[in-house]
Amino acid sequence: MKKILFALTKFEPKEYKKRTIIIWNEVAPRYHKRWASTNAGPFQSTQKLVTLAGIKKGDQVLDIACGTGVVTKKISSIVGNSGKIVSFDISNKALSIAKKFNSAKKNIEFIQADAETVFLKNQFDVITCQYALFFFPNSKKALCNAKRVLKKGGILAVSVHGHNTPFFSCIIDAVMKFIPDYVPPGAPNLDRFGSQKALKVEVKNSGFLNIKAKTFVFKYSPGKFSEYWNNYLKYVAKPLKEKLDKLSAKKRDELRELVKQNVSRYTKKNQKIVFPWEVIVLTAKK
Repeated sequence: MKKILFALTKFEPKEYKKRTIIIWNEVAPRYHKRWASTNAGPFQSTQKLVTLAGIKKGDQVLDIACGTGVVTKKISSIVGNSGKIVSFDISNKALSIAKKFNSAKKNIEFIQADAETVFLKNQFDVITCQYALFFFPNSKKALCNAKRVLKKGGILAVSVHGHNTPFFSCIIDAVMKFIPDYVPPGAPNLDRFGSQKALKVEVKNSGFLNIKAKTFVFKYSPGKFSEYWNNYLKYVAKPLKEKLDKLSAKKRDELRELVKQNVSRYTKKNQKIVFPWEVIVLTAKK
């Protein structure tokens, strides 16, 4: 089954979601340790998202695709005991980490669910979604589903990666030249909403109003090239690693050199790489 799953020849949403669950169940622990819990890389914007959402004490908040619970934790400290948070994610491993990360909080309910199909009876003052909208095959369906449970005048706050995220593109662009099916054909990509215009259009078409977006650019250093490259090989998810392992030694060396060329413009005199990391935070009202 897994061999079929990881050799998709055309895009099938159900199989894509199964693949996503398997990958996130594997990478969630190191994702949390390297990025989320340390506010590194794109997570420098977590506070921006929560602040722009305008969350207040006593609010009822829904955190869509909560991952390992970083946004949930910040929200919990604001809404207090009189508030309530419902957080859900498609990955059971990410949820288990989120529960531990928020173990001292009693005002949070965690649910394993799909943003496109989850049915909630609650009504929320604010809905947040950090770095997940681009993963949803039917993002409009997920947004309309969110709108259904948002109170009139309630706020939606979404953050996505902008087009300028070379931490990803320097490697992925190179890998795709050697492994064209590295990403399933037709699968959602990380920067599908990488411009304010694209993100605003999707949210507007889902029925939201008063749409505003801000772009932030943070800096992130993965160290020297050897650290960047070796960490990629070390932490890449198993389904993708299996594809990389099929490359010959010569092709692997060629790939490494191409990635090195891609990062050269971001490499300083001390040989450390410093990437810009563009993040778009959008807010809208029902």
